[in-house]
Amino acid sequence: MEKWPIGVFASIDAGLGVHLSVAQDLGISTIQLHAPHANNRNPQSAQQFLGELAKLGIQLTAVFGGFDGESYADIPTVERTVGLVPTDTRAERLAEMKEISDFARLLECKVVALHLGFVPHERDSDAYREIVAITRELCDYVAGNGQALHLETGQETAEALVQFIDDVAADNLFVNFDPANMILYGTGEPIAALKLLGDRVRSVHCKDGTWASQPGKEWGREVPLGQGDVDMSAYLRTLRNIGYDGPLTIEREIPQEPERQKAEIAGALELLERIKSEIL
Repeated sequence: MEKWPIGVFASIDAGLGVHLSVAQDLGISTIQLHAPHANNRNPQSAQQFLGELAKLGIQLTAVFGGFDGESYADIPTVERTVGLVPTDTRAERLAEMKEISDFARLLECKVVALHLGFVPHERDSDAYREIVAITRELCDYVAGNGQALHLETGQETAEALVQFIDDVAADNLFVNFDPANMILYGTGEPIAALKLLGDRVRSVHCKDGTWASQPGKEWGREVPLGQGDVDMSAYLRTLRNIGYDGPLTIEREIPQEPERQKAEIAGALELLERIKSEIL
């Protein structure tokens, strides 16, 4: 694989990703996939999808889990509903992530990923120890499928995420770094966070956003790549400096406006190619 191939977040039947046809039209060579609904996570669907990828010359680099009942309406709602942290849905969602790992194995994909949710801050609390144990159990399971688990940034500061990964102590636990999420959640300057996370970063999103007036209490605003507070040139230069060579996966979360979504992904592709040519 070339250094920094351009990717896009895609979906089969669910989620915020674009259809494969968009990646094909734009000449994009890699995708991360939002895991499909359970009725499409079967060997027949996997073979059909692998055939489509082969025909289009597109490489699948990660399968992302997501769950019914999750809402990103505002920060308190994310805290209550997203990931494996909420206790009332934890067992069911852990089982589903294991099923998603099995489906990713059918797709011959070596990475599964998710938003874990807002990890409790008190390391000596039962709540913290429980989410550490659940994450370790999931890491053990995906390791059995020959996979790594990537946690997407956003809800935690980089310092807290480093500590959490160290506490889980699984050698297949890494980071999917999303610079815009650091801004949208108000959890830290993205370039400083990327430097701190360093070689723990094994996949990335290319997304942009602007800071809220009250960071950490209110949402920031997602905007087209290059129009927000992420310095994309500094972002790519920092990725180079930490030794990251993998895909640059564009994520633009406006599926309700597919034509605009495609146009803005095309603009992001042009921007990334230009910055790549200046850096590499």
